[in-house]
Parts: sequence; structure tokens; C-alpha cells
Amino acid sequence: MIAQDKTRMSAAEFFDLPETNTPTELLERELIVSPAPTPRHQDVVGELYNMLRDLIPHGKAYLAPIDLYLDDDNVPQPDIVWVAEGGRCRVTEKRLEGPPTLIVEVFSPGSIRRDRDAKFDLYERHGVDEYWIVEASAEFVEVYRFENGRYLRQGAYGAGEPFESAALGGKVVDMARVFATSSGASPQAE
Repeated sequence: MIAQDKTRMSAAEFFDLPETNTPTELLERELIVSPAPTPRHQDVVGELYNMLRDLIPHGKAYLAPIDLYLDDDNVPQPDIVWVAEGGRCRVTEKRLEGPPTLIVEVFSPGSIRRDRDAKFDLYERHGVDEYWIVEASAEFVEVYRFENGRYLRQGAYGAGEPFESAALGGKVVDMARVFATSSGASPQAE
């Protein structure tokens, strides 16, 4: 496997880069440029976003690529971010700033370690209320809640196992909708 392009810089230098739709993040001052997500990844992200838009009680959900400024060393681009009204995350003209209420990351082949380790630690350190890590190929989501200064694993849930989201005010999340819609065969050209 070929390593992703990496360069060290500050958030200010990162924001001076030209605008791009290429997945590009700054994690611990390291610029990470990744290939485009797979169709399966995009299907799952799209279904999750649609589901969340139906569930969020207020505020706004955003899809990657969108910059989330957390500190001078870290500007991740989560797959989905929910910014709750009255929360600690602010929507500015150019980016999101501060910890949002919910972040969802869907694994890509090259992002598993980063999503599970580096981003987990980053989101925990900044007190993101809830973090979902989605494994599309195995069809499950791991849910972590921020309590007493750290993440507690609420559980792992498959397609037939709905769960309550504390960040969403106890609303029930059913991943069956996400995985059923996104796991079908690819459409064929006629």
C-alpha cells in the first residue's frame, strides 16, 4: 500500500491552501491527503446524513468535505458533523469552529487507524458529545458518549439493533435503514 501524502503545517498555513474537494485534513500538524471515498462509503454517508436530518431536533448537519477547526494543530474533515443550536461549535463564513455535538466517521480502507485512534483521541480531548464510528463492510456502528472527561463506549450496533442517542435527546437510531439502502447491487448502465 502506498502511503498518503503528508506534510507538517499549522492551521493558519492549512487555511491558506487553495480550496479543494480532495479529502484533506490537518491532524496534529500533519497534512493528510486521501483518495476519494469508495461508492459504498459514499452510499453509507449519504444514508446516514439523510437519517440524521430526520432525527436532529435543531441545528444543522454537514457533510464532508467541511473544515472543523478544533485547535491550531487540528482541522479534521469528519464525514458528518451535527452542530446543535446553543452548542459549543460555531458556524463561521469559512468553516466550523469548536467541538460539535455529534461526529460520524465511516471507515475507508486507509482511514481505520486514523478514525479509531487519532481522531478518537482528538474528539475526546475536545469533548465532542457523541462519536459514531461506522464499519460499512461489516454493517455496524460503535457509539461513544463523552462523560466525565472521556469517551465511554455505549455499544456496537448492527443493522437490526436500534440504539438511543443521548446527543439526539434519546431518539432511537436504526442503522437498518442505512445499511439496507446502501448495500444493494450497483446500478448497471443500460
